[in-house]
Amino acid sequence: MMLIFRSPLFHLLIYCATQTSGVKIESVPNVNSEGLVQTELEKTVSLICSSEADEDLVWLRNGAVVNLMEGNRKGRSSVCITPVIYEDNDATFTCHISGNTTDRDSVTLHVTYPPTLLGSEEVAVEDGAMLVLRCDIWANPPVSSVSWTLNGSAVDLFESGFAVTNDGFTTQLTAKSADASLHEGAYRCTANSPVYGEHSKDFQVTVTEKTMKFPLMPMIAGIVVVCLTALLAVAARWDRITKCCK
Repeated sequence: MMLIFRSPLFHLLIYCATQTSGVKIESVPNVNSEGLVQTELEKTVSLICSSEADEDLVWLRNGAVVNLMEGNRKGRSSVCITPVIYEDNDATFTCHISGNTTDRDSVTLHVTYPPTLLGSEEVAVEDGAMLVLRCDIWANPPVSSVSWTLNGSAVDLFESGFAVTNDGFTTQLTAKSADASLHEGAYRCTANSPVYGEHSKDFQVTVTEKTMKFPLMPMIAGIVVVCLTALLAVAARWDRITKCCK
């Protein structure tokens, strides 16, 4: 009796094995145990999908079909992401057999990048005008801390009338009314990344004297009015002028 029940089960297992195509994605860099491909900005990621079935393969990026060239579909297909860009972070690539979407394999890109802080910038601001300094701190993983210094010392927010904002993408240092004695000097914005360490950008701020600003538009309007008035006056007296000239 045992043999009678085992035989159908054995044949069922064989049938299932022959129907499984075994779609598998391999990656350079390698895929970790969580199905993530760790990479960096501007790098190259190569994905290779293979199947035991000699059928066309389909690639999807976040659910959208990837166009493949002829000869890069049947049984084995590859996709190259180069260079890796910001938008590739958390992008999921899926491969399945054409006509059989249930037999599939997927990987997700995890792109890391540092904040783009480097170089220096010359900033001139008039006395009494608003001073605004900005630093881009967008990074993955996010920066752990941000600091501002003036002439090598931490910026005194209270005595110097500064305000600092940070939305995770940009940090901004502002002073409502620039004063040479308080705000002129060398500034540095420093962001600390848990992966890429410290990155900084320098600013050299100069506070200039106020300049007299001419009201250009009112002046132009005034000149136009004067000219039109003069033309109207000449036109009104034209007959008298012509009579005097005869």
